[in-house]
Amino acid sequence: MFVQPSSLTETVARLRRGDTALATAIDAACDRVEQVDAHILALLDEPGRRERLRREAAALEERFPQPDKQPPLYGALVGVKDIIRVDGMPTGAGSALPPELFAGEEAKVVRQLRAAGMLVLGRTVTTEFAYFEPGPTRNPHNLAHTPGGSSSGSAAAVAAGLCPLAIGTQTIGSIVRPAAFCGVVGFKPTFGRVSSDGVVLISPSLDHVGLFAADSASIRLAAPVICDGWRETSQGRPPVIGVPDGPYLDQTTPEARRAFEDQLARLRAAGFAIRRLPMFEDLEQLVETHTRLMAGEMARRHQEWFARYESRYRPRTAAFIRQGQAVTEAELAAARNAQIEQRRRIETTMTAEGIDLWACPSALGPAPAGLDSTGSPAMSFPWTFTGLPMISLPAGAV
Repeated sequence: MFVQPSSLTETVARLRRGDTALATAIDAACDRVEQVDAHILALLDEPGRRERLRREAAALEERFPQPDKQPPLYGALVGVKDIIRVDGMPTGAGSALPPELFAGEEAKVVRQLRAAGMLVLGRTVTTEFAYFEPGPTRNPHNLAHTPGGSSSGSAAAVAAGLCPLAIGTQTIGSIVRPAAFCGVVGFKPTFGRVSSDGVVLISPSLDHVGLFAADSASIRLAAPVICDGWRETSQGRPPVIGVPDGPYLDQTTPEARRAFEDQLARLRAAGFAIRRLPMFEDLEQLVETHTRLMAGEMARRHQEWFARYESRYRPRTAAFIRQGQAVTEAELAAARNAQIEQRRRIETTMTAEGIDLWACPSALGPAPAGLDSTGSPAMSFPWTFTGLPMISLPAGAV
């Protein structure tokens, strides 16, 4: 009942061919929200959502009456995480602070998607300031389990078919983990490839903006719209896949490890070369450096807000900011240098071993039961710390 993802590519094709009238698609989407979102709580409430979308759809039709002139994402709906500014919709950042603090120009990524023909369905729920204090969103596959975070609402909205595309952010694992838990595709581009202008940031050195969709074809359709310098490439052969053995991979639960090894076996059988290498022997130090960098930068971003509204912050967020207040500027500089060095080591290994991409589980295991936690982001630390691109692909259930 609750899991019904819809393909962005198919949605846009139907609208551009005229198989589905835009007004009909808007009403169907709003009907779906009314039927489902009271259970999964992926979206923030918006009185008059249907009427607003009807007006915006009519304006879009008037602007692009000829199908061959319609932009690439014409008429499709996108959900926007509530730390990303949208004109006409207050930004709350999942917090109890006054929304006026976060007001400003609409985020560049939203403007880019609008220019490509998308309509904003609404705000998707985030954890408080995209950290670890969860919102109310439930996993569409099982309402008793977390959808992951911090981009909880974005992942759940796509999985439930409320919208075919949603924007999220990742500072550790906030795109790939909820994508895995909700059974959708999550794409975190290389650091800086998508503008963070108009985003309430945690850590400018670590924050990435990315996408959720039902399938990889939909990501491929949307990514060129928001990624600077996007270009299609082909190397004329199957990619060589690296597997990072050692303490990093050993973190996973037995069931997740079995599922991962099964997928590797299928890739081998399909003709892909798999190369297993010891990696991230310094994982504990990497995680500590990432955490200190994130805490220190968050404390500085929130300095004025926290001084004035400390009592409105939830416990885990407040504790993390206090931790960050003790991080020195010298530590931050050293951590940023460590990012560069760690990325250089990964890229050197890839070149020396002929590896094109790495494969690993997106999360330690399945979505945990309960809504008090969004699960561990442990599998994302090395890739987010170094700013390398990530994509989480559904690969079955465990």
